[in-house]
Amino acid sequence: MTPRHGLLIAAPSSGTGKTTVTLGLLRALSRRGAVRGAKSGPDYIDPRFHEAACGQPCYNLDAWAMQPNRIRSLVAASDSFLLVEGAMGLFDGAMPDGKGSAADVAEILGIPVVLVIDGSGMGQSAAAIAEGFARHRDGVRVAGVILNKVASPRHEAMLRRHFPDHLPVLGAIPRRPDLAHPSRHLGLVQASERPDLETWLDQVGDLIEAHVDLDALPSSTIARPKPHLAKSLPYARIAIAQDEAFAFAYPHLLDDWRAGGSKVTTFSPLKNEPVPPCDMVYLPGGYPELHAARLAGNSNFMDSLRNTSQSSDIYGECGGYMTLGQSIVDADGTSHKMAGLLDLETSFAQRKLHLGYRNLTADGAPFKGAFKGHEFHYATTLRAEGEPLFTATDAEGTTLPPMGLRKGRVCGSFAHVIDSLDTPAD
Repeated sequence: MTPRHGLLIAAPSSGTGKTTVTLGLLRALSRRGAVRGAKSGPDYIDPRFHEAACGQPCYNLDAWAMQPNRIRSLVAASDSFLLVEGAMGLFDGAMPDGKGSAADVAEILGIPVVLVIDGSGMGQSAAAIAEGFARHRDGVRVAGVILNKVASPRHEAMLRRHFPDHLPVLGAIPRRPDLAHPSRHLGLVQASERPDLETWLDQVGDLIEAHVDLDALPSSTIARPKPHLAKSLPYARIAIAQDEAFAFAYPHLLDDWRAGGSKVTTFSPLKNEPVPPCDMVYLPGGYPELHAARLAGNSNFMDSLRNTSQSSDIYGECGGYMTLGQSIVDADGTSHKMAGLLDLETSFAQRKLHLGYRNLTADGAPFKGAFKGHEFHYATTLRAEGEPLFTATDAEGTTLPPMGLRKGRVCGSFAHVIDSLDTPAD
């Protein structure tokens, strides 16, 4: 592995096992030297698994929401070998033009792509799929293939036979249903929720070492970026909720705030810790609905949040936004009283998917200006009354209803802010 080099792991579609392959590669490569992961697109779950697999911080690289130099700057934070995990299929991005795909990230960084192909129920067609992806777009170099979920040595031989020399098969991984990554709730399991995580990562790393030629992995040098001016917030002290109920905070934004001079401290609402002295409170997204009864009874946290709202700004994002409301109805239909700082009632008794990129504009603190964001949740809004926080459009520029609420010094919305638009284009 060479410092300042990297590659991107992608697939023709979701469900190929590329996350498991990526984690196994990170664990196996970390045994040889310094390696770090990155995740294409808006994702809070996989980056924490990346960090556990290799012991280094993992950032999101979002080609829809971030300027190219911002992406290069995040990569430049370390000289370790970089392994980027793509999202969905290699060329899948936002409507209407597919912007924000993993292919965009590969092209911005100038790194090759290794395609993970699920060999289940397939023979010679695997090579045809790989060749089609390799020829699809100039500027994106598919430099090798890893075959996954291979049934037998005979199946492996059948899959390998028709691959051309310019698309080498770097490995063939047998089916291992015992190593399948479990899911629940939104289809997502947090790294902190797996007590067997280290054992599982070692097993997946062993599997990769046994069936992938690590020495043959392609890579390219990543160029140094231009200096990037971080967008901070105008607060000297920022208190951030951080535990299993409020885990979805983007590290690059927190780094921006620190770089701008803010002192960032964390506290745990689940442990009934009070809000520490601060000028702004940030309640990130997460799963408060899974802990609603416990949060409702944590009077030390709730009372301190209400008291803090009299003197400091409070911002809630997705799960944090729901916590600032009057109540959350859980999946069983039970209503739990929340902070009561916004005129908002939400429910999971009737789930509805809300998903997509968002262009956001706000006139007041803490997020004043234009921003790129993302929405992904299953909550139903039963009631939302008051001044909206954001005007919004979707990725295609279609006007959406105003998002979020503002009341006094308290505000929030279902959108996750990814990056500011108040930075010069590359």
